[in-house]
Amino acid sequence: MEIVNVQNLSKVYGKGENQVRALTNASFSMEKGEFAAVVGESGSGKSTLLNCIGGLDVPTEGKVFLNQEDIFSLSEKKRTIFRRKNIGFIFQAFHLVEELSVEQNIIFPLLLDYQKPDMEKVDELLNVLGLYERRKHLPCQLSGGQQQRVAIGRALITQPILILADEPTGNLDSANSRDVMELLMKASRQYQQTILMITHNRNLTTDVDRVLRVTDGHLMDMGGKRA
Repeated sequence: MEIVNVQNLSKVYGKGENQVRALTNASFSMEKGEFAAVVGESGSGKSTLLNCIGGLDVPTEGKVFLNQEDIFSLSEKKRTIFRRKNIGFIFQAFHLVEELSVEQNIIFPLLLDYQKPDMEKVDELLNVLGLYERRKHLPCQLSGGQQQRVAIGRALITQPILILADEPTGNLDSANSRDVMELLMKASRQYQQTILMITHNRNLTTDVDRVLRVTDGHLMDMGGKRA
């Protein structure tokens, strides 16, 4: 089942002599449960690609279909609602609410959408994340690796059609980076979660299904296990 379909995506910033082409005619698709990594140097266009797919930035040209929905045919308000319900974001900076506990941070997206959390699912997720015993802790009482696990839980709790992870291990040491990658792999395999991850660390792409490379705004499919 196709979850992501990106068609001829281009993004240009500025005008005239100040014009910068960040992305040029990028096209690819992803199936349900697929875990793909986007690699590239700083400034190559990979973050622009992720932001456009997530509806955080509007492309100059091209289309993005998520679960067959053309997200840029939606009004800005409807796109915001679609994004909140269907896309989970994991950032390098954890962006947790410091005043909320681990459990409250994880269920926060559900509360924003006026949904009642299924506490059995919350308990299951806390166990998977290894955070059950820390569910009442505040972010300041957690290590960096534990905070990123909370961010992963927050992205998973709504069972989104797509998770976008922007350098999710960028602020972590090698041991915590491995733990985070194991959690993401588990989400992909156990929950059939579709994940698109940006990373500059090629060592983290060993077990993903597919690797996409962005160079000077041009996207290349490098293949992988499902190629």
